[in-house]
Amino acid sequence: MTMPQQPQVNVNINQPSIPQQPMAQPQNPIRQNSLRTKRGLLKYLLLGLVTFGIYDIWQMSEVGTTLNLIATRRDGKRTMHYCLMFFLLGWLTLGIGWLVWFHKLSSRIGTEQAARGLPVTVTAATYWLWNILGSLIIVGPFIYTYKLLHAMNDLCADYNARG
Repeated sequence: MTMPQQPQVNVNINQPSIPQQPMAQPQNPIRQNSLRTKRGLLKYLLLGLVTFGIYDIWQMSEVGTTLNLIATRRDGKRTMHYCLMFFLLGWLTLGIGWLVWFHKLSSRIGTEQAARGLPVTVTAATYWLWNILGSLIIVGPFIYTYKLLHAMNDLCADYNARG
């Protein structure tokens, strides 16, 4: 009578066993930084004066970059960086570049506000009426800038909440 052979198990005690983990559900990516929602006209004006306009250039660059982050997924467009437009294109086109850039920016903000179900406060018409025509009554550009900064605050708050 022969004894049945038992299967041989090769046990390596030097390596720890790797536990099997159950398949996890895919998680939504978590944004590390939320977008700024504290843009204001007073800060824009005062810091612009103190920094001789550097803060204004930075703020508009940040507005364009933030709008690209928020709206490109939906509309597939990209807003030109403000520094490129300000330092190069605006001067080469004798100011027409600035008009076109702000027209497109304002239109895109209004479209994104409508797509997100927010009240539309800035459109291309807002730019032409308040910033250009309103400059005749001196306060028009300030009202436009106020509307622009607050519209971006609203878009950023909505993006922080809903993505």
